[in-house]
Amino acid sequence: MTTSANSPAANSPALDPRDFRNALSMFATGVTIITTRTASGEPVGITANSFNSVSLDPPMVLWSLAKNAYSLPIFQQAKEWNVHILSNEQEALSNKFAKKGEDKFAGITLDQGVTPSPLLPGCSARFQCRTMFEYEGGDHIIFVGEVVAYDQTPTPPLLYLSGNYALATKKTNAIATEIATEMAAEHAGQGKAPALFSEDLLGYLLGRAHYQFFHAIRPAMQTHGLSESDFFALSVLSVREHTPAEDISHHTAYTGASVDAKALADLVARDWVRVDAAGYAISSKGRDAMAHIIAAAKAQEEDLGEKLGALELTALRNLLKRSIMQTDPGLAKLWKA
Repeated sequence: MTTSANSPAANSPALDPRDFRNALSMFATGVTIITTRTASGEPVGITANSFNSVSLDPPMVLWSLAKNAYSLPIFQQAKEWNVHILSNEQEALSNKFAKKGEDKFAGITLDQGVTPSPLLPGCSARFQCRTMFEYEGGDHIIFVGEVVAYDQTPTPPLLYLSGNYALATKKTNAIATEIATEMAAEHAGQGKAPALFSEDLLGYLLGRAHYQFFHAIRPAMQTHGLSESDFFALSVLSVREHTPAEDISHHTAYTGASVDAKALADLVARDWVRVDAAGYAISSKGRDAMAHIIAAAKAQEEDLGEKLGALELTALRNLLKRSIMQTDPGLAKLWKA
């Protein structure tokens, strides 16, 4: 195909490669590892996000590799290769296969596949392919393969967006907005004042989600005669024992509950907590009560997980952690790595 001198393509300014890449990065992709073997049988693998489906009948997929890639000649001579769609738990594996100059397969127990190409475990999906076609694609070579075997798991996939790893989540509908156009129009005609906030207010969403979740474990707290402030104090001590009073107060102050010296003395008097020179620690009675309460919390979490699905639950945890990191008032780390 030729381009005339008067065509838009001929008259358009040259693209800035970096800016063009940034624009392309707005398209979220999965993260894959492509594997094959050299002519002598050595395993080879690279991280790539250029994977796409081509055809259902026959089943075909494609991916591309830069012409200056060290492994290009190996894939060009290969008759088979495998595509691994990485799970959200395989970020470290993605980073490992994106690097040069190391034994990428060290410590990995490979699964048995229908082709000689290495088959990595623990992925969201895997496609074992036979090379069908190879095309020139600018500064890349496009490989098209026929899928001869595949498998999948319910583990959420790892995504790549705007130069960072990401997680997928489904878009939800309104949860508290009444869908009544006629009613809204009637109220507008009556000159009623608009609501001060909508259901999209983050404080409302976080607060309602918290209290609805907490509602399920409150009966277990009441069974053991524990108030919310008692529960917060025992929660801290369940994770880290021998904690000074000021640290307990610091870790619970943001909840609005007061766990001062008087509250701690009351917990000691009721045998929920013991104290020594090293600080406060949860008693056997307190640990037993917390085991029942945490069991109720885990049951609620399991129920929520069944309704959301693994993908949504993973995304929820990730977003909550990111929110906590951005609003952290400076709390010390509770858990040790």
